[in-house]
Amino acid sequence: QVQLVESGGGLVQAGGSLRISCAASGRTFSSSAMGWFRQAPGKEREFVAASGWGGANTYYADSVKGRFTISRDNAKNTMYLQMNSLSPEDTGVYYCAARRNPSYATYSGAYDYWGQGTQVTVSS
Repeated sequence: QVQLVESGGGLVQAGGSLRISCAASGRTFSSSAMGWFRQAPGKEREFVAASGWGGANTYYADSVKGRFTISRDNAKNTMYLQMNSLSPEDTGVYYCAARRNPSYATYSGAYDYWGQGTQVTVSS
């Protein structure tokens, strides 16, 4: 069992940066692939970024490639999402997710555990 808690969301101006975190409990974090998803008002949840168990293999949605960086510290059971050059289109609730598989995935159905989400709002 893995429990996930996101933090670090907030209000930021367009062009700014923000780093959100996901703290995980459970002994299986280091062997779990992790991902970030987001959901804007009135829209479906969408994939943002994912990391394999070791952190070396990562994948990004085209909309965030080159601006966002996913990373993880397995010693601290924590995953991060560094977000730069933010735009209002990045506004939404950001969720972290974990799966009982060491390889990353880009669709929500592949993930077994979810956090409660953290709100990110980018003002224009």
